[in-house]
Amino acid sequence: MTHMTHGGLPTESFVEAELVRYPTFDDRQIPAWLYRPREASGPVPVVVTVHGGPEWQARPWFDFLAQYLVNRGYAVLVPNVRGSTGYGNVYSHLDDVDKRLDSVADLAHAGLWLRSQAEFDGQRIAVQGGSYGGYMVLAALAFHPELWAAGVDIVGIANFVTFLENTSDYRRQHRESEYGRLAADRELLERVSPIHYVERMTAPLLVIHGANDPRVPLSEAEQLVARLEALGRTVELLVFDDEGHGIKLLKNKRVAYAAVARFLDEALRIKGDGER
Repeated sequence: MTHMTHGGLPTESFVEAELVRYPTFDDRQIPAWLYRPREASGPVPVVVTVHGGPEWQARPWFDFLAQYLVNRGYAVLVPNVRGSTGYGNVYSHLDDVDKRLDSVADLAHAGLWLRSQAEFDGQRIAVQGGSYGGYMVLAALAFHPELWAAGVDIVGIANFVTFLENTSDYRRQHRESEYGRLAADRELLERVSPIHYVERMTAPLLVIHGANDPRVPLSEAEQLVARLEALGRTVELLVFDDEGHGIKLLKNKRVAYAAVARFLDEALRIKGDGER
């Protein structure tokens, strides 16, 4: 039996990603994939999707969630901020340890670039991501709150200290080489952790996590949500008891993706058919 990656949906309904580049704070040009809705009347809302890793690369392969959102009337921008692979060894290490917030600045400049383009609604830009991309979502809302109207964090890191303390032993040494070491860099790890800046996070936030996540423990989501709820922020937590790191099961993807669409529609005031 052959399983189609697009689930049997008519491929003519999909849009192709366009490679764009936007300037960031140090005059580098950040590559990004842009998905535009086929029919748009006036400036459209945008979802900026941040890949995990961070040493990974977003490419224009079939992305079900991107196509789903585009079909609902959103544009989707998927940047390869510094730290991504595929652009040389130097680029992939530009976010290491004390340079962590430089990649967050690249993400902020994605928001600034979108605001400068007439085809996009600069007041309705959301940011979403999973795993390390989830950290980037939280960091974006914490360090550049004025740019984002909503966030979706999937199995993201809220606190680098507790993440490194509680992640599986086999991963800790590998992750410390990227983020910094508990023994030597605790002050830095605390400084770049969104959990310490929750008072700045005002945009509505959806947090999705697996109860059995061995990489980014559920406690990362729980401590963040508790702090935001105490501040009276708009935050939702969706936990899957039968998932680990990420949403893998089809039955859970159906629930999670529908929740993401509903949350974004409400946060950005979009009707179910993509109309404003």
